[in-house]
Amino acid sequence: MKVIQYFLIVLLAGGLWACGTKAEESREEKPTEQTDDTAIPVKLTKVESVVRSEPVVASGLVSSSEEAKLSFKIGGIIQKMYVDEGQTVRKGQLLATLNLTEINAQVSQAQFSNEKAERDLNRVKALYADTAATLEQLQNATTGHEVAKQNLTIAQFNQNYAQIRSTVDGTVTRKLMNEGEFASAGGAVFMISSTRKNDWIVRVGVADKDWARLKVGNRATITLEAYPDQTFVGTVSELAQAADPQNKLYDVEIRINPGAVRFAPGLFAKVSLQPAQSRSYALVPIEAIVEGNGKDGFVFVLTEDQKRVRKIPVQIGFIDNDKVLLTNGLSGISNVVTAGSAYLTETSTVVLK
Repeated sequence: MKVIQYFLIVLLAGGLWACGTKAEESREEKPTEQTDDTAIPVKLTKVESVVRSEPVVASGLVSSSEEAKLSFKIGGIIQKMYVDEGQTVRKGQLLATLNLTEINAQVSQAQFSNEKAERDLNRVKALYADTAATLEQLQNATTGHEVAKQNLTIAQFNQNYAQIRSTVDGTVTRKLMNEGEFASAGGAVFMISSTRKNDWIVRVGVADKDWARLKVGNRATITLEAYPDQTFVGTVSELAQAADPQNKLYDVEIRINPGAVRFAPGLFAKVSLQPAQSRSYALVPIEAIVEGNGKDGFVFVLTEDQKRVRKIPVQIGFIDNDKVLLTNGLSGISNVVTAGSAYLTETSTVVLK
């Protein structure tokens, strides 16, 4: 009986030892199985180098290169306005006149003064010939006559410019005053814009680094919100030589051809300028970019052991369909992670597909 009990104890101990050994083996194998399960499959794509001309993108308003703010040369009450806002006008067409009561009186006064000065001069000349007047009196009378003559010229000039005439063939874009109002000298009364096909332009502001790459004659592509399904072609016609003191941007003037489309000042335009100057870019698929924010972004690359990744910052130049052109950040790097990059962190374990 004791032998049987001893034999059972030995068998039980052996069974427990075997179970413990299998549990240890299971625990030792478990980390390996976990590592294989958590490794993120990724795919690498080769970084290409391309030479492109990065477009300069900006926005602005359509306007006319021949715009005029028309005003009266002198102040006065507006007597008559002959055109309304939106009306087409011809160069030289009469647009408005002032009440001439005061102006005509000033002309008459200047005429009377000139006539009196002329009579005084003739009388002094006769006296001087008879030695009854001095040379100084003759000189003073001559000067007085010349002053009166110039005053008459000024009054007549003001009388002629107590009206506004169009300086271009175009459209009245704004009428700022009405009949009966007092117009100050030089105060704008009409805004006139030329409507000739070759006079339409778009003005945009660009940063200094973009201004430096542009030249007169560079091509431009323009889209208008008023005509979303059409694309217009233009050329750079003027580059500002100083930045705007308020926004620190440089003005660029693009001359645009409207074709058969009707334009009006103030249309909102988006412009893509194509500089002649090219530069080298690193080209990667768009799915390689993570945490993109404007011109800044990141990409993942493999570490030397090919099992982990590291995140490096890059500078985005522009996007071309499903490709991204990078200006810097990938110097010396030949491959970037594409497939699987969205699920990665810098502590991730990876495996190549």
